[in-house]
Amino acid sequence: MPDLLHTILSFIVVLAILIAVHEFGHFWVARRLGVKVLRFSIGFGRPLLRWVGRRDGTEYVLAGIPLGGYVKMLDEREEAVDPAEAHRAFNRQKLWRRAAIVLAGPLFNLLFAILLYWGILVTGDTGSRALIGTVATGSIAAEAGLEAGDELLRVGDRPTPTWEAAVFALMAEALDGRDLPVRIRDAAGDERTYVLGGQALAALPEDPAILANLGLTPARPLLPPVLGEVIPGEAAAAAGLQTGDLILDTNDKPVASWDDWVALVRDHPGQTLRVLIARDGQELELALTPRPAPGPTGEIGRVGAGVEVPEELVAQYRAVVRLGPVDALGAAVAKTADMSWLMLKVMGRMVTGQASLENLSGPISIAESAGRSANHGWSYFIKFLAVVSISLGVLNLLPIPVLDGGHLLFFLVEAIKGGPLSEQVQMQGQRIGVALLAALMSLAFFVDIQRLLN
Repeated sequence: MPDLLHTILSFIVVLAILIAVHEFGHFWVARRLGVKVLRFSIGFGRPLLRWVGRRDGTEYVLAGIPLGGYVKMLDEREEAVDPAEAHRAFNRQKLWRRAAIVLAGPLFNLLFAILLYWGILVTGDTGSRALIGTVATGSIAAEAGLEAGDELLRVGDRPTPTWEAAVFALMAEALDGRDLPVRIRDAAGDERTYVLGGQALAALPEDPAILANLGLTPARPLLPPVLGEVIPGEAAAAAGLQTGDLILDTNDKPVASWDDWVALVRDHPGQTLRVLIARDGQELELALTPRPAPGPTGEIGRVGAGVEVPEELVAQYRAVVRLGPVDALGAAVAKTADMSWLMLKVMGRMVTGQASLENLSGPISIAESAGRSANHGWSYFIKFLAVVSISLGVLNLLPIPVLDGGHLLFFLVEAIKGGPLSEQVQMQGQRIGVALLAALMSLAFFVDIQRLLN
């Protein structure tokens, strides 16, 4: 239950922030262009908080259903307007002003992502060095000549100081189906370039598991089996295990690394294990019964304990990317542009049937990702916030009626024909847009539920 509440709370925080940014874009530009804003609402439904600005007369609302928001402007098409304020009505504005107000929402989402990436790069983006642990025999990576111990330096024209950067670069470049040069540094310190075949890359699915599809496994430090955090109330704490305990053997089998012990625990759900530990120079034997829990392919054992990670060991695998304010701004803009373009390419491939619908993420997946990123720390949460903000900006720019991009499409037609479309045509377009969005949301929910069932 605490995990569920944490996930829901993280989801609400993400939505509230991104909706506020999006709607503030519409609000801020409308005000600057002289349009009167009647209401600024975060959420739908019954208001939880409500106040009226003394200077502007705008009603500010925080509503109970945090699945959207809106900015209501003075508009003669919706209600009667005082002739003295008719010049402040949205529908009376010149075409470029109306377009600027509509465009501001998605644009603010993209600018917000740039700001988040800039902050991360200025303060220092910490990740894992792109060191290769294993290369699967017969894989795309093996055919290209990559070996265990190599460090990825560049994929195409993109530097890869971390595995996060390498995964993104591989996903972005693989979609084009061209031969992809990869610059590496081997274990001896020599640099060379290999080429991943474009035909093989084009056949890969578009998902973050691209490393496994290429046959690559990141290198990981071999951690000693020393307990770090021991969660109160879980099996490890009930058995008497404590932080700092060194696991020597389990059921008379020597335990050489933390991975060895994790494998033993996972393979014995509900079964009592004899665990020999070293504590304060003494050896103790304890009885430990892992709690059964659902796993990817069946039931696994869990004990509620984490590993103690030696700082000097982790430092060998850590990479910190820190840029000055000006360089960070350029990198943040490039990152946001790359991410936006990648999303558009994947959307296009899904529409043409070249990409799997598994790329869709509905509210359930977004909520789960929000909870996981919050658990990993502020840096991961901010990156997740940036990605969802970009998604919101890109999605809203699609030329679908109801979305901001649909309004911009109507404005484009108006500019070409020299006058606005009839209200009947616009209403019909709105109905089509609502139907398309409902179908898309239903499909996203279906994919989400299918993921949960699997």
